[in-house]
Amino acid sequence: MAGHSKWANIQHRKGRQDAARSKLFSKLSKEITVAAKMGDPDPEKNPRLRLAVKEAKSQSVPKDVIDRAIKKSVAGDGDEYEEIRYEGYGPGGVAVIVEAMTDNRNRTASTVRSTFSKHGGNLGETGSVGFMFERKGEITYPTSVGDEDAVMEAAIEAGAEDVESDEELHVIYTADTDLNDVSNALEAALGESEHTKLVWKPTTTTELDLEGAQKLMRLIEVLEDDDDVQRVTANMEISDEVAAEL
Repeated sequence: MAGHSKWANIQHRKGRQDAARSKLFSKLSKEITVAAKMGDPDPEKNPRLRLAVKEAKSQSVPKDVIDRAIKKSVAGDGDEYEEIRYEGYGPGGVAVIVEAMTDNRNRTASTVRSTFSKHGGNLGETGSVGFMFERKGEITYPTSVGDEDAVMEAAIEAGAEDVESDEELHVIYTADTDLNDVSNALEAALGESEHTKLVWKPTTTTELDLEGAQKLMRLIEVLEDDDDVQRVTANMEISDEVAAEL
């Protein structure tokens, strides 16, 4: 299980570097618009929208950008977006899930397929790697909120399933349907989280050496750079030594 935390940590550090990018704001805004369109435009009555707004705030998206994204849904924007999941294998046989939100399925499929081939991977059918992951809620806190025991106690009390901690982060996992309730309970106990989102959590992992990990990270970076791609998950396992090099 240690690899999951290291992987979360690498993504977390990368996320901090990316936080200034308007591309990230655009992806978060799109999620807000679609979430508001699919349910109620009031975050208090729409758990998916509430989580999308919370994640946007944690990435310092300005309030007026969030409000504008919600208003777009009321104006009818977001109708054309379709959520699609792509599955395939990256370098070293690592399983990769790509979550996209697109207004042109053919364009996105073509881009994702060619990105996989150019970077030593291959796109498979839907379901080809999905069985190696579980849909979970993920809530992250910095270690400054408390030690492992205190966070574990708060997480159990809130109804979470598992906690993985390392020197930088506490990563709390919940059943996918419990994310909203657990996140509210944790907010009362520990304050605002750094991230609150639904993720694909690997049930089996593939260990990579430094070269393999670097190749995989490159594939993920190029995929994430595409405007249609919301997030990318891989079942990579790496040693502490490799993590330190990345």
